[in-house]
Amino acid sequence: MYSIVSLTLQQRRVAQSAVLALALAILFPAAVHAQAAYPAKPVTFVVPFAPGGGTDIVARVVSTRLAVLWSGSGGQQSVIVDNRSGAGGILGADIVAKAKPDGYTLLIGNVGTQSINPTLYTNLPYNADTAFAPIALICELPFVLMTSRAFAPNSIKELVTFAKAHPDKVTFASSGSGGSPHLTAEIFQLATGTRMLHVPYRGGGPAIIDLMGGQVDLSFASILESSGYIQAGKLKGLAVTHANRSPALPNVPTIAEAGVRNAESGSWIALLAPAGTPVAIIDKLAANVKEIVAVADTRDKLIAQGGVPRASTPAELQQLIDTDRARYGRIIREKGLKAQ
Repeated sequence: MYSIVSLTLQQRRVAQSAVLALALAILFPAAVHAQAAYPAKPVTFVVPFAPGGGTDIVARVVSTRLAVLWSGSGGQQSVIVDNRSGAGGILGADIVAKAKPDGYTLLIGNVGTQSINPTLYTNLPYNADTAFAPIALICELPFVLMTSRAFAPNSIKELVTFAKAHPDKVTFASSGSGGSPHLTAEIFQLATGTRMLHVPYRGGGPAIIDLMGGQVDLSFASILESSGYIQAGKLKGLAVTHANRSPALPNVPTIAEAGVRNAESGSWIALLAPAGTPVAIIDKLAANVKEIVAVADTRDKLIAQGGVPRASTPAELQQLIDTDRARYGRIIREKGLKAQ
C-alpha cells in the first residue's frame, strides 16, 4: 500500500483527479450522470418556422452533424427536426418553454423569436426573460438589400437619391410587420434619412415573388433565402448588411462600403433549452455546437447558404439576445409597430 506522498508527481495528479471525480460523483450524482450519459435517446430540435427557410436549413445542417458526433461516441443517436410554425415563431417557442428541461427538446431560435417578439407582442404565452436557457450561437445571417430588375437605381447612392426625391413612393416588401427584415429596412431609413412605404407580406416567399414581378421596388432578406435569385439575375443585389462581404455574393458591397454607416443588421440562429435544464447538459451542448461549427464541412455548408458560422458560449449568446432586444425594441416603440 502506497501513500500519495510516496508517489511520483504524475501518479499523485492521477490519484488526486480520481479522488476529485469520486467526490463529485458522490456529491452531485445526477449532474455527473447527466453529463456522461447525455444524450441517451433522440433529441428534438423545434424549429418555430415552416420548412425551407433560413432557420430550418441551418437546423438541419446542425442536427445532422450532431447526430454523427453523438453516434460516434457510442450507439446511434438521432436528432429530429420538428417544424412548429405559427404566430411569428411563438407557437414553437412556447412548446420548448413548457417542455421538460432534460435536454431532449431544444429550440432553434433566431433574432425574431428571442429579441424581437418580446417587444413586438404584448401577451406572450411564456416569460421571455426566464423561459429559456441559452446554449450557443450557431451562425449569423446577414441580409442583402435587393431590388426588382425594373427598379431604376443600381446602387445604394442612386437609391438614396431617388428615395429622397420621392418620399413615401419607394415600396419595400417584408416577410411581416415587425420582423427582422422590416426592422432592417427601418434602420436603413434612419441611417439614410429616407422615407419608404412598407408593404408587409405573410412570409418571405410571397414577398420575393412580388419583388421579382415588379409589384414592389425592394426588400431586405437573408442572403440564405435570396442569393440564388441574385446570382440568377432575377433580382439586383445592392448591399449586404454585414461588416464583411458574403462569400455567397462576393461582388455585392457591404452597406458601409456603399456609403451608409451604422446600418448593419440581419438575423442570427442559435440553440436554446427550456429554463432549468442541467448546467452539465447545457455545457456539453455548447461544446458540441462549437466543435461541429468549427468543422470545415459544416462551415462550408453554412457559408454556401449565406451564413456566417459563429459559435458562442451561453453567456455570449445571452448578451447578444439582450443587445438586440434593446436595439430593435427601441425602433418598435418609436415607430409604434404592431404584429400582423
